[in-house]
Amino acid sequence: MDAAAFNVNPENFQSEVVERSNSVPVLLLFWAEQVPPSLQTRQLLEGLVAQYQGKVLLGLCDVAQDQTLAQHLQVRGLPAMRVVHQGKIVEQLDGPAPEEQLRTLLDSLTQSPAEMIKAQLDQVIASGDFDLAVQMLQQAVNEEPGNQGYRVEFADVLVRKGDLEDARQVLASIPEETPERDRPQNRLEFAEEAAGMPAPGELEAQLQQQPEDLELIYQRCVVSAAAGQFEQALQDAMYILQNDRGFRDDIGRLTMIRIFAVLGKGNPLATSYRRKMFNFMH
Repeated sequence: MDAAAFNVNPENFQSEVVERSNSVPVLLLFWAEQVPPSLQTRQLLEGLVAQYQGKVLLGLCDVAQDQTLAQHLQVRGLPAMRVVHQGKIVEQLDGPAPEEQLRTLLDSLTQSPAEMIKAQLDQVIASGDFDLAVQMLQQAVNEEPGNQGYRVEFADVLVRKGDLEDARQVLASIPEETPERDRPQNRLEFAEEAAGMPAPGELEAQLQQQPEDLELIYQRCVVSAAAGQFEQALQDAMYILQNDRGFRDDIGRLTMIRIFAVLGKGNPLATSYRRKMFNFMH
């Protein structure tokens, strides 16, 4: 059994569940080997809870051994789950649940409000619903006006939605030293610069006639970055870097760095091209 999981009975309930719940949430599972769905839930939860590295504990109450706690906590069927935090039951779930639902429950117990909003926001943005993303972030900023992280995300979503003037106003309210402020700042600058350049179709037509024209390649790079087509943008910036470091004062390298900022830390595409840039330069 993983260290985050332990057996619970009436004798140790106070010390192992109630008292430990003052520092970390305890998910109490009522189960019995004779009830296959509850055994499956136990096995699933043991695997999931281990992934949270001590941020949540799993208390296992075998009702085949003792039904006292189940009766006291009004358990009517198996499996049944009760979440104890700060000595009180704060959540309950009765019956089998899919892994996704259990993971959502564990996330709600272990994530900070900011982390929960970020996770929800990522899903909304992935669906392309920028209107809802703006609403979520506006509410978050209103509730925590001093949270600069929310403002950074708010400005970034406004740019992606196309509300550039609103994005400028939000950016102006964020201190320069705020972490990741350069992400929406660079995204906004790409959008503003692209607005003064030819449309993608027109650029492609010109590039067919002049495929090695660095100015045209740079313009396609910016237009691609503004449209979220970052692999094309990085390919073009890398081409400029490899062919003429002096073009526009090393604009190829500088543009790659700006795209890395927009992509954010840990992005696989940014990691790949950062390595390519390093290898070329060294």
